[in-house]
Amino acid sequence: MKQDLLIQALCNIHKLPQYPLARWDLLIRQARSADLLARLAVLADEAGVLAAIPAQPRAHLTSALVVAEAQAGAVLREIEYVHQALHGAGLELTLLKGAAYLLAGLPASKGRLFSDMDILTPHEQLPHVEATLMLSGWANTHHDPYDQRYYREWMHELPPMLHIKRMTVIDVHHAIVPTTADLKPSSAKLLAAAQPVAGWPGVKVLAPVDMVLHSATHLFYNEEFSHGLRDMSDLDLLLRHFSQQNDFWNALLTRADELGLGRPLYYCLHYCTQLFATPIPVAIMQSAKNAAPSGYLARLMDDLWLHVLNSLHPSAETSGMHANIAQQILYIRAHWHKMPFGLLAYHLLMKSLRPKSKTEEQS
Repeated sequence: MKQDLLIQALCNIHKLPQYPLARWDLLIRQARSADLLARLAVLADEAGVLAAIPAQPRAHLTSALVVAEAQAGAVLREIEYVHQALHGAGLELTLLKGAAYLLAGLPASKGRLFSDMDILTPHEQLPHVEATLMLSGWANTHHDPYDQRYYREWMHELPPMLHIKRMTVIDVHHAIVPTTADLKPSSAKLLAAAQPVAGWPGVKVLAPVDMVLHSATHLFYNEEFSHGLRDMSDLDLLLRHFSQQNDFWNALLTRADELGLGRPLYYCLHYCTQLFATPIPVAIMQSAKNAAPSGYLARLMDDLWLHVLNSLHPSAETSGMHANIAQQILYIRAHWHKMPFGLLAYHLLMKSLRPKSKTEEQS
């Protein structure tokens, strides 16, 4: 019988020492496929049960922690390189997602694996930021003329930039959704509310409410789901941490309404409660439901997302609609929200007329 042991483990950390080795064998494979093995180790350590876990699975957990800690150190060094480049040119650095969690010391950074660094900059500063990074060793990727047009005219970011020596990747965003998308959150408002990081002059991270809304929007309006459960775990940890602040929940609802992000916030809160039993006030959840889909669409979205928001390991596949079918439908939905129909048809036609390179990202 197929079952998602990873979600069960994340929700019941204190039970890990009781797991038999056969259960651990499957859990480790599921956690590794979701890039959550190190986070599982962190949570077990914080709960005081890591030492009580049998030696064989504990070795996998501690090894994953070593890898995650090494990656965190590498990301901190990369932040310093980017900071030096931009600060020297009189430019601010606003970090997004994992790098922001790390520099701000948030629980969502613990045991998290990283693939690249994301930053947000005003649209009018893109040429200056790009030129400054190029002078410091970052080079453009995606050299096909259509790819360049795709990113620079319609998307919310430059083509990914690769450092020619360290082979690290930085994504320079000017918005959190494509310019052609039906959602239109104001980048100016996000940047205006960004908060400085102590000890890092000229470096900022998004405000707590904006950090949650960006993470939710990135997950529920994106077309790539390999890190769906990890991103949900991020959101669970962010909400638990920030909810300790005075009036966080009301501020979150108000900000979602201001930025037009009520639907992604609803999905965030709805699936956090379903997957992780995140403690969300009843009144807040009821207010968030004002932006929920209704009727058949609500049931359909539940069926789709609950097939995608798991470890995506074959052993965790749930009953009913297969995960790969759900992914395909949500992939189409994401593109539908990303572009108007005419532009989407043109984009898909252009993609179909040429082979996809090994380094090309899904777009």
